[in-house]
Amino acid sequence: MEYTEAISRISEIHEHLAKGEVYRGFRSAPMAISGLLGLSAAIARPVLFPSAESGSILVYWIIVAALCAIIGGSETAYYYLFVDDEFGRRRTRKVLSQFVPCLAAGGAITFGLARRDPSLIEYLPSLWAIVFSLGVFAARPYLPRSIGWVALYYAITGCALLIGIDRCGGYFDIEIGGAFGIGQLAAALVFYWNLERTEHA
Repeated sequence: MEYTEAISRISEIHEHLAKGEVYRGFRSAPMAISGLLGLSAAIARPVLFPSAESGSILVYWIIVAALCAIIGGSETAYYYLFVDDEFGRRRTRKVLSQFVPCLAAGGAITFGLARRDPSLIEYLPSLWAIVFSLGVFAARPYLPRSIGWVALYYAITGCALLIGIDRCGGYFDIEIGGAFGIGQLAAALVFYWNLERTEHA
């Protein structure tokens, strides 16, 4: 009984320590590359697949999103697998556990709308941005405080796209690539300015 209680208290201490120190697992360079990839994909899609239907466009952007996630999280994964100690890995799992539910929700929304009616796909950029903002807000206690502005940007952008969906129809690539490309570049700036700049000083 005492052993179990001690383990529980140690876990609580680790939890407080994790909240008291900014998580440094995300790096600016991979984040910026993923943002540039999103912007480039928005420009390239109409050129590469000018006559693609909405379903094909959706598959295109799911692939782009997967690539951006791999690139953006590549350094985090490397440190988790090969560099971090158990405490560092626990912190990474904690931060990701705050963010992963928004990805699951985004996947469910994507599948549900695409399955129900392909014409609803045009709503996805706005809904993705709103859901993504919730994930960033959820992880904010472990990240630099100014990441809250990035979360707010995603929320405002998503709401603006949703409200203006009738007016913005036909601009799916610009909406999704622009919203997330700019958001990732902004996040990269936050991580560099608050974490890496001081490391190199």
